[in-house]
Amino acid sequence: MSTVAKGILNVVLFIAFMTMVILGQRSIGYAGLSVMMVGLIGLLAQLWAYNRHYR
Repeated sequence: MSTVAKGILNVVLFIAFMTMVILGQRSIGYAGLSVMMVGLIGLLAQLWAYNRHYR
């Protein structure tokens, strides 16, 4: 996969994960918490992959 495609994919995933965190915060209960946790795990996975690349 080219560098440009990886960059675009990372931006799209970042926006999707941030949207999940924000929308999960709006709903009260386990469903909202689950959405927020999935978004947080996705953001942490992106951060891990970025840091692993620049080790």
